[in-house]
Amino acid sequence: MSTDFQTARVSLGARLRELRTEAGLNGKEMAGRLRWQPSKISRLENGKQTPSRTDLEAWAAAAGQPEATAELQGRLQGLETQYRTWRRQLANGHRSRQELAVAETARTQMIRGVEVARIPGLFQTADYARHLFTANAVFRNTPRDTESAVRARMQRQGALYEAGRSFRFVVWEAALYAQVCPPEVMAAQLDRLCGLIGMDTVELGIVPFTAPLQRTPAHGFWIYDERLVTVETINAELWLDDADSISLYTRAWTWLHESAVHGHPAQRLIARARAHLTLP
Repeated sequence: MSTDFQTARVSLGARLRELRTEAGLNGKEMAGRLRWQPSKISRLENGKQTPSRTDLEAWAAAAGQPEATAELQGRLQGLETQYRTWRRQLANGHRSRQELAVAETARTQMIRGVEVARIPGLFQTADYARHLFTANAVFRNTPRDTESAVRARMQRQGALYEAGRSFRFVVWEAALYAQVCPPEVMAAQLDRLCGLIGMDTVELGIVPFTAPLQRTPAHGFWIYDERLVTVETINAELWLDDADSISLYTRAWTWLHESAVHGHPAQRLIARARAHLTLP
């Protein structure tokens, strides 16, 4: 969970505490009015739990200030915009999130990204993407709309062929070896990567296992122009648009980019990974 998210949640909790104390209620009394456990009051006020919109409406009413509902829910919306749980995003399957990615890509001139353990979605073959979507749906127990999700991801890749666009990605060498699909699917995926090198809209750098690093490639992230950073965690996706976060992630991308090899050296690393595959 991001520090910015937690700070904002603590701030919301402090506002809830303020409303309670203004009403002259202690925590136990507030719990009684709401018919909640006292522990929930404590968790919300201390920023240990994210309230629902219904929780906030009930809190404002119990504090005798129902007019504060709009303010509280506005604060919550800010949290939800930044911290988007996968449970909510994938409630109806993967397609809707892929369509959102298509829209974000369409309004972006340059995307910079880092991937540590997989091939960037913009560079994936349909078969490779299909295996990732299927495994993710099983892991998260979400609806399987695999084929429509794959079609949306392939649609997004049309941007690679539009003049004036720039897609600058850094991939750790480990991603070339991660067996997330059958060997024949991985072989086709690696061939696809080699074919992208040399396109005027694409810059693909591979960070070798042996490269000197100014910082480790801890996790993947994408930077959309100078306006947005997205970061995937196991339970949520962060959408960060503040200047400090964008600057920090840009520096992380730059440092990893400096450790990467490009052009023919990158193709040689990809070919070496392909040679390790045991094909049927």
